[in-house]
Amino acid sequence: MPEPVIELEGICKEFPTDPPVRALSDVRLRVERSDYLAIVGPSGSGKSTLLNVLGLLDVPTSGSYRLDGVETTALGDGARTRLRGSRIGFVFQSFHLLSRRTVVENTMLAEIYGGQSRRGRRERALAALDRVGLGHRAGFPPERLSGGERQRAAIARALLGEPSLLLCDEPTGNLDSRNTDAVLDLFDELREQGMTIVVITHENEVSERAVRRVRITDGVLAEE
Repeated sequence: MPEPVIELEGICKEFPTDPPVRALSDVRLRVERSDYLAIVGPSGSGKSTLLNVLGLLDVPTSGSYRLDGVETTALGDGARTRLRGSRIGFVFQSFHLLSRRTVVENTMLAEIYGGQSRRGRRERALAALDRVGLGHRAGFPPERLSGGERQRAAIARALLGEPSLLLCDEPTGNLDSRNTDAVLDLFDELREQGMTIVVITHENEVSERAVRRVRITDGVLAEE
């Protein structure tokens, strides 16, 4: 059997305030390849802390986090950064597109920051845009795109390095209902193609489209 993309065992995260604040408590989670998981919970429940741990942006206080079979909790900053860049594609509520760059140039930035070879970079970016149905907008500046098209451009950028995991933080938070549906349809297509997707959201419309749903409350995770 292949290793799961995500395997959390006994993850805890405490912040050294007085008294200490435990944001995550004994979190256990397994996400297999081609899974589509929604993590839901109210404000202050620990969603953001869990996102930071899953995205290798923060280190848990205790427990084990294996990403693609690699134990991450003992990695140094450099190794964690390289693993994050090669295995995780991020999609955020804000699109983070540079206004002075075209859509294809914005997509190419994923490899520039990741240090990949320049050879074939534009072709790979155009292929990623075609994958999300945005190839016909490759030469446009972001301001000429709708909100849904901007998010699809951001998703193309996240897909450029062929990550193991697409990690999405409130990806439809800035979209109207029509564009929300378009982005969720795209997630369905990507999952059918074998992409592993984890979406952190507070919107029922978004979480109900996922294959699995877990809820976090006061730092405790439970399957629904």
